[in-house]
Amino acid sequence: MQNHPFPPLHSRSIDRRALPNRIFAIIFTCIIVTMLYHQITTLLFSSTNITISTLMLLANMVLAFMWFTHQGFRMNPIHRTTFPENLPKDETKYPAIDVFICTADPYKEPPMMVVNTALSIMAYDYPTDKLSVYLSDDGGSKLTLFAFVEAAKFAKHWLPYCKKYGIIDRSPEAHFSSHHTFSNTNEIKSLYENMKLNIEEAVTSGNVYPDEKWATLFGLWDAKFTRSDHPTLIQVLLDSAVDDDALGHAMPNLIYVSREKCKTIPHNFKGGALNVLLRVSETMTNAPIILTVDCDMYSNDPKTPMQALCYFMDPSKESENIAYIQHPQIFHGIDRDDIYGAEFKFVFQINMTGFDGLVGPSHVGTGCFFRRRAFYGDPSSSHNYEQRRTQSIQCNEVLGRAYEVASCTFEAQTKWGSEVGVRYGSLLEDFYTGYRLQCQGWRSVFVLPQRPAFLGNAPMNLDDLLNQIQRWSMGLLDMAFAKHNPLTQGFMSLPFMHSLCYIHYSLWPIWCIPVAIYSILPQLALIHSFPIFPKVSDPWFMLYAISFIGAYGQEFLEFKLAGGTTRGWFNEQRAWIIRCLSSYLLGMVEFTLTKLHIYSTRFTITSKVVDEEANKRYDQGMMEFGVESPFFYPISVAALINLVAFVNGIVHILEYGRLEEFFVQLFLSGFGVVNGWPIYEAMFIRSDHGKMPLKITLVSIVITSMLYLAPSLFF
Repeated sequence: MQNHPFPPLHSRSIDRRALPNRIFAIIFTCIIVTMLYHQITTLLFSSTNITISTLMLLANMVLAFMWFTHQGFRMNPIHRTTFPENLPKDETKYPAIDVFICTADPYKEPPMMVVNTALSIMAYDYPTDKLSVYLSDDGGSKLTLFAFVEAAKFAKHWLPYCKKYGIIDRSPEAHFSSHHTFSNTNEIKSLYENMKLNIEEAVTSGNVYPDEKWATLFGLWDAKFTRSDHPTLIQVLLDSAVDDDALGHAMPNLIYVSREKCKTIPHNFKGGALNVLLRVSETMTNAPIILTVDCDMYSNDPKTPMQALCYFMDPSKESENIAYIQHPQIFHGIDRDDIYGAEFKFVFQINMTGFDGLVGPSHVGTGCFFRRRAFYGDPSSSHNYEQRRTQSIQCNEVLGRAYEVASCTFEAQTKWGSEVGVRYGSLLEDFYTGYRLQCQGWRSVFVLPQRPAFLGNAPMNLDDLLNQIQRWSMGLLDMAFAKHNPLTQGFMSLPFMHSLCYIHYSLWPIWCIPVAIYSILPQLALIHSFPIFPKVSDPWFMLYAISFIGAYGQEFLEFKLAGGTTRGWFNEQRAWIIRCLSSYLLGMVEFTLTKLHIYSTRFTITSKVVDEEANKRYDQGMMEFGVESPFFYPISVAALINLVAFVNGIVHILEYGRLEEFFVQLFLSGFGVVNGWPIYEAMFIRSDHGKMPLKITLVSIVITSMLYLAPSLFF
């Protein structure tokens, strides 16, 4: 609680897990060290197969390292509460907010989805003259601009409707799906359906039919105007000083920005787009607070800005060092048991409370309120970037400067991307930027309200999800080997435990090493009757049993305490194994090839398009395979090897006994079979469009057969 005479705006409390976590960490560390000591002495002084012993030691050392670095999240988890009712009643004292929304492809990120996100933000319970929404269209698409021209017209009716009836779901799509009815619901719904029809027809045909007011603007597009090569286009669609809603109240600013792009000049993906928005918004409105929102993360609570103000307007000295307020990524439409583990409850919720108890949470790219000043220097910086612009945002001088700073050559020979703005150097520009800001001395805050502030779309297609995670993996490895990496800069600038958290995430993809070894090597050894673990009667067996139960048990308790289900936890750990064998593994390979200049990294946008048939299968708890994805080969091979090993092991034990000797290997194989059931089902049972492609099934069978028949590789 704050130590000043003003009513408190927020409070914090330490999670009850903190003390048990610290005690468990000490005990489990002793167990891990003892087990590694046993394995090393066995390798040095035993006559066991050196190759197998070395690989198993490598797997356990990586597991131990990742477990140790994970403890940073568990030492001091905290929870926060805000008291927006204690904010000043005079709204003229509230700071202005600039909102950044980025989109890049109207076919993978449907314009109607982006429009719903923007409308939900524009309808905030916040002074409209202090709210500006900037849309970055990195695809330079007339379809996206047309959608926002239509949205600007609809907003003049939608905003007063929301405020008149106290609507909570201010994304029109979410509201009209909830079946609430008011006196003029049919009228506003008709306007929405008409807008939706116009936008969807434009996307389907590729042609736009604007009214006379906008015809000249859309005439700018020609054959040379492509997604990767086009001039700057900035268009004020709504001006708070000029445009009123249907009841005569001022509208928030709505500004479309498509920065200049040239094939010969690096554009730095989303990070480059955000830096352009930083400069353009500084020129036009220069609000001291910036909210970044993904194009598919609509506002779920119109009072969300007040939670951020509880920290930014806190009169205590400590609040001056807060760079950003991070909300978790929470998704709608996910089944409670979450078959893909797409909610990432550990990443976006559980681990965030641990981050928050140290220097503060990482930045996750969306749902984040920034102090603009944080992008330009450390907390002691004397630069004043918070003076609001008074000129009209449509005057020639302001627009001329905005076009200048959106040029693709503007950043040349400047500190943008290195010391100023969003930081370049990683495909995960959000995570890397948050880390760099904390290294400069800034703090951050994690807010987890009872009603989620934002709701987004999670991939309902396994291939899309694994593609997304591969991109994350490569971005994290970029950070691990960057100049300002957590192993060097982190330890010099951040507390030890906080550095461990960043090290854990930056080396996240190396989880694939122990998981791949444990998914294949003990199983092959079982197939060829080669024991590699202590017998059940051997005292050392208890170390393996305790380490497995301890690690899984702790994560299970954390998951349950965070509101998850038992089935949800099982799906989460299975999804983690799948990610390790696919996204992490291929991400490491592609990262290595890129650094060796053998392969060039491509930034892929995760598709937000809804497939109704796939959604039906998802609702039935069926994983979606359906495409010939390279991600499916390693998980299919691992599943088949575990199945063959389990069957072989059962037959061998029934015939020769030796259960004590092969218990651990049989258990691991059985564990793999249980986790691999959706894969067997997709390969051999299902007949729908989401089944495993025949080519992947056949190739996986061939690879499994080769491993089965080649014992000389390991034994």
